[in-house]
Amino acid sequence: MTYGFKREPESGLILVNVEVDGRYELKMILDTGASNTTIDSNALYLLGYDLKDNIGTVEIETANGIIETEVFELGTFAALGLVKVGFQIQVYDFVAHGVFSDYNGLLGLDFMEGTNFCIDTRKNLITLS
Repeated sequence: MTYGFKREPESGLILVNVEVDGRYELKMILDTGASNTTIDSNALYLLGYDLKDNIGTVEIETANGIIETEVFELGTFAALGLVKVGFQIQVYDFVAHGVFSDYNGLLGLDFMEGTNFCIDTRKNLITLS
């Protein structure tokens, strides 16, 4: 499966459309340096998830230090032709941590688990097998 992607003009970041529970589309950055997929708590709230319904917390290390995030399990999470059922994501309030972004989060390597993937930055294509 090969999918085209867009790049953020100024930074070159890889932008990916993500669908949650078959209904909602988010704009996320594919971050091959991120172990786990992370979403802004405000975006999760707008998707209809109650922030008190997390399944736990975990500490993660960021460029700004160690922070605690909540963990949620989503019904379905789809991007690049892959659909994950019961996918767990990390959630925290971006603004509260000084992150001001036009995007809803980071698509981490955990989403690519179980696949071979190749990112072609010349043609802006991602191939998954």
